[in-house]
Amino acid sequence: MASMKCKRESSLSPSSSSTRQWKYDVFLSFRGEDTRNNFTDHLYVALQRKDILIFRDEEELEKGKSISELFKTIEESQFAIIILSKNYASSTWCLDELAKIVKCREEMGLIVLPIFYDVDPTDVRKQT
Repeated sequence: MASMKCKRESSLSPSSSSTRQWKYDVFLSFRGEDTRNNFTDHLYVALQRKDILIFRDEEELEKGKSISELFKTIEESQFAIIILSKNYASSTWCLDELAKIVKCREEMGLIVLPIFYDVDPTDVRKQT
């Protein structure tokens, strides 16, 4: 697997986050078959109405493209919203995104907001 090192010049202190130019405000991580046509769409539209620039993988990653392109997008985002649903953990792509998000949170302060969609947070904590 490719290195998942995050590279950002500035930390997310109030002074530097206001001057840092992110490509995206929010990276949405979700399991498409669980939430794409309901919750994720509603959240996406609501954020857009507030002029928040969101990245979401519209369908599956195009054939021939590498997940490293998604990793770069995570690095270029100020926030990550993870929609944890029943089948999120059954997707290796979702788990790879999650690992990258956690690494970026630890290494350079990516702000992570989990949403538990139709799943109990204790199930996620216990990995059931």
